[in-house]
Amino acid sequence: MRIFDIVAALITLSALFSWFNHRFLKLPTVIGLMLIALLMSLALLLPIPGTEWLEQDAKRMLASIEFDETLLHGMLSFLLFAGALHVRLSDLARHKWVIALLASAGVLISTLIVAAGAWLIFFFIGLDVPLIYCLLFGALISPTDPIAVLSILKQAQAPKSLETKITGESLFNDGVAVVLFLVLLDIAIGDKAMHPGLFLTIFLQEAVGGLALGLFSGGLAYLMMRSIDHYQVEVLITLAVASGAYAVAEHWHVSAPITVVVAGLLIGNLARDHIISDETLRYLDSFWELIDEILNAVLFVLIGLEVMILTMTVGIFTAGLLAIPLVLAARAISTGLPIAALTRFRHYAPGVVAILTWGGLRGGISVAMALALPHGEVRDVLVSVTYIVVVFSILVQGLSLGPVIRATGRRADLEFDHADFAGRIPDQIADAKPES
Repeated sequence: MRIFDIVAALITLSALFSWFNHRFLKLPTVIGLMLIALLMSLALLLPIPGTEWLEQDAKRMLASIEFDETLLHGMLSFLLFAGALHVRLSDLARHKWVIALLASAGVLISTLIVAAGAWLIFFFIGLDVPLIYCLLFGALISPTDPIAVLSILKQAQAPKSLETKITGESLFNDGVAVVLFLVLLDIAIGDKAMHPGLFLTIFLQEAVGGLALGLFSGGLAYLMMRSIDHYQVEVLITLAVASGAYAVAEHWHVSAPITVVVAGLLIGNLARDHIISDETLRYLDSFWELIDEILNAVLFVLIGLEVMILTMTVGIFTAGLLAIPLVLAARAISTGLPIAALTRFRHYAPGVVAILTWGGLRGGISVAMALALPHGEVRDVLVSVTYIVVVFSILVQGLSLGPVIRATGRRADLEFDHADFAGRIPDQIADAKPES
């Protein structure tokens, strides 16, 4: 199929599904779109007379898209930049240690726990998945997806403190997880032996290089925008950073996600506070909000349609169902340990770990990384298991996240430095203490 035909079909489906969801289902946009696309895909797989050509055309379109290339080397740059552009550095600074630990140590801990549990699950079910691929599965399923999280948090009305933690972690753990995945993939398909020195060297090259390139490209864009007052050109500059810096990062083998997140944070804060006019700010925010909404719609329609090309057996389906509690347990441990380590310096009220665990949604990035694995039986198993976990995450966790936040969010948002404890008035201290 021609590229224009594919784009036209996806935008048309996204528009129709968005209208139907907004008019009748009234679900959060990403959940509604994925659910409608998933149900349509399952309907096409049924032996309904007269629909064979639709199923064949849909599968041909999906085969032409290459989901992993489309997301990891295209859409992700704009989605991450749009998310980072509206995050305040002052908010991130207040929670910098917990965000840093969750996005780094949290991802590593979760990867190891999921890898060990997945190896046991595959072994007892009788699926031959080598340990290195279990580690790859742990790396691709551990990060929370900023695309899914940011979209749902907007409608869940999470307290500011919780929203900052989840948003900040999602933006950065994505970059860390992609780096970790690429390092493990290089070891899995290459002739390099796995040892700490090699792992650390490649990891630092990707992460530090991405940080440096993000600071440079964001700083350069800031200087260019400061010298003019023309909203069309300034919006174009941000578009160039989101696409150009991402492409350069990939060619230089540094972390492209980290690059655009850092650049987006820099531009969004420096330009917004110091140089941007009200007119430019209005157009800039409107432009990137539209980009975010449109690409989100297309992405989650694609996720729903991907079920048509999965390999599904009883064993794989069972492994996918068992992977759901495994991933949730790994998430609880990988968030609980950093929070526990920081309780010496900061009080975290009850509910924080529960919401961070349940709000750790998986999405298209996990599916894209699974599809980037080398073709073969192991890839088919991991893609299908990943898809099952992602569908549960978006539909079940996503739909129930709002009620969970409303039930525990107020207590989970109450936190403070221990140094400030003595200065709190008695009522504030009583509110911050765990309820009996």
